[in-house]
Amino acid sequence: MVYLRGMSQKPKTYFNWSSGKDSALALHHLLKQSTHNVDRLLTTVNAHHDRVSMHGLRREVLIAQAKSIGIPLDILEVPEKPSMESYNALMESKVKALVSTGYSHAAFGDIYLEDLKEYREKMLGQYNISCVFPIWKRNTKELITEFLELGFRTIIICINNSLLDESFLGAEITSELLERLPDNVDFCGENGEFHTFCFDGPLFDHPIAFELGEKVFRTYDNPSDATTPIPFGFCDVLLK
Repeated sequence: MVYLRGMSQKPKTYFNWSSGKDSALALHHLLKQSTHNVDRLLTTVNAHHDRVSMHGLRREVLIAQAKSIGIPLDILEVPEKPSMESYNALMESKVKALVSTGYSHAAFGDIYLEDLKEYREKMLGQYNISCVFPIWKRNTKELITEFLELGFRTIIICINNSLLDESFLGAEITSELLERLPDNVDFCGENGEFHTFCFDGPLFDHPIAFELGEKVFRTYDNPSDATTPIPFGFCDVLLK
C-alpha cells in the first residue's frame, strides 16, 4: 500500500498510537485519505516498567513498530502509578510542545466510547487541537473483518480474564478465532475485553520479528465495583 504523505497545506497531525489493531486501521485510513499531514506517532509509556501503559508492550517493540511504519515516534513517559492530575499535567506539557511546533490536529483509533471521545475533545480543545477519529462509530465486526482482509496481523497480548480464558492470550486474531469469542465480548475488544499488538500489514515496511514470552496474571481494582476486582492476563512480546 502506497500512502501519500505530502506536505501541502494539510493540517499538521500527530497520531495517538497504541500499538494495536484499532490504531493500525485508523492510521491506515487517515494516510489513505491523504487529508492530514501525519508525521508523528505519540505513545504513553510507563517509565518505571518501560512498557506501553495500556497493555505492557515493551518499549523496544514499540520502537520497532514505528521504524517499520516510517513515522517518527514521540513517547510521553509517565510514572508507575500516575494520578489523573499528574497525568493531565504531563500530557498538557507534551501537547503545548506539539502546538509550539505547528500541530493543530490529533488523531485517535477510538470507535465507540463517547466519554473518552468527549474527554479528548475537551482537553485538547483548550489548546486549539482538533480531534480526528477515522473509524468512529464503525461496526466492530466489519472493522476487524476489513482489518484482516487488508492483510494486517495482530496478536492478543492482554485479556480481561473474567471474560476470556488463557487460550486467547498470545493468539493471533483470525477468522477462526473470532468465531470462538464469547457472545459478551466485542469483536474489537472495545469494552476492554482484550488489547492487541499489530506486527504486520500495509502500514509496515516489514513485519516485526518477535517471539512470545511469559504470561502473567494480575488483579486490579474495579472502578465501577470496589468489591469485585478485575483479573487481567498479559503476554510478553520479545524482539527476535
